[in-house]
Amino acid sequence: MRSPVETRDRWTHLHHDYGPERPQLALSQNPFAIILSCADSRVAPELAFDQSRGRLFVIRIAGNFVDDNGLASAEYGAAVLGATLIVVLGHSECGAIKSTIDVITKNKQLPGHLPQLVSYLKPPVQQALSQGGSLDSAIEQNVVANVGKLQTAEPVIAPLVKEKKVKVVGALYDLRTGRVEFLS
Repeated sequence: MRSPVETRDRWTHLHHDYGPERPQLALSQNPFAIILSCADSRVAPELAFDQSRGRLFVIRIAGNFVDDNGLASAEYGAAVLGATLIVVLGHSECGAIKSTIDVITKNKQLPGHLPQLVSYLKPPVQQALSQGGSLDSAIEQNVVANVGKLQTAEPVIAPLVKEKKVKVVGALYDLRTGRVEFLS
């Protein structure tokens, strides 16, 4: 199947032949890693880590933070699917973190359900800002905070971490270079 890519005036198609791998993927998935990534359309974990389908169990939410649904997904990936690595992947120029900074520093009001999203991001962003931090340090602090949340998440992930069956690490993806830097 071809995936469309919008260009200036028309749609063009990139050709990827997924046919040969489809029968095996239809039977099961065996990801080695869980990636908690931002929903930003410029960040594609499979491409950032050069992995084919079925290798990563990807959880995406704007701001790459852990809530109950993301935690349940990570638990499923680790306990049921057997992934042994969890990567919290932040990225440069994160709009969710920028918006959180605007809420904190400029008292910006956000529409709809965005204030609920920002409520998860406020603690690490406030911590970074209180230490004189910038957008980049707030992005990094958010990753570090969510690594900590996952490492201590009971009742599933914390015991797996303690037993050294799962490792949780943080990483930052640079939109300009496409490079991933691991923090831990």
